[in-house]
Amino acid sequence: MSLYETYVLPRLLDFCCGMEGFQNKRSQIVPLAYGRILEIGIGSGLNFDHYNFERVEEIIGVDPAVSSVAMAKSRASQYNSKISFIESSAESIDLESSSFDCVVIGYSLCTIPEPLKALAECHRLLKPSGSLFFTEHGLAPEANIQKWQNRLTPTWKKCGGGCNLNRDIEALILAAGFQFKDLQKKYIKGPKIVAFQYYGEAIKG
Repeated sequence: MSLYETYVLPRLLDFCCGMEGFQNKRSQIVPLAYGRILEIGIGSGLNFDHYNFERVEEIIGVDPAVSSVAMAKSRASQYNSKISFIESSAESIDLESSSFDCVVIGYSLCTIPEPLKALAECHRLLKPSGSLFFTEHGLAPEANIQKWQNRLTPTWKKCGGGCNLNRDIEALILAAGFQFKDLQKKYIKGPKIVAFQYYGEAIKG
């Protein structure tokens, strides 16, 4: 890994993903999670402030970015709840099938190299009655914004830790075998290429 990826990028992502608009969406989704929770792309632990720990039995966070996970471990020490980490990619997770009440994904599907495989793992790991709670940015509805998302994504990925601006989050979740219990889509404040949000709850189809 380069010095940029090791020292600069984790703090840059923590700052950008911790901005008010993104945190507002986390605050609407993350508190709904309960029981035994798998968090995909736990990153620097920005979701921790939003969990309702009275409803949380355990959180297992999965992320391959060692530098970001180190930040998450530091944040986790503030909470009297069991939070553990697996430093691994989300496309293949060595955990027992149907063993989680909830999966939480917050602004991570944009960076996962094979998001459909990661979502298939979420589907496998959820109990039959389990829920996927998600908040993500992605493909905008307007053709002119999509054009710029597609044009800028190759360069954006290089400086943004693999972040794709143009992923159709709705289509990916459906393709992984989920059904939407609640899906909301809207812009938050900020440049439109990164501001279109998908958030809500999906269940196993």
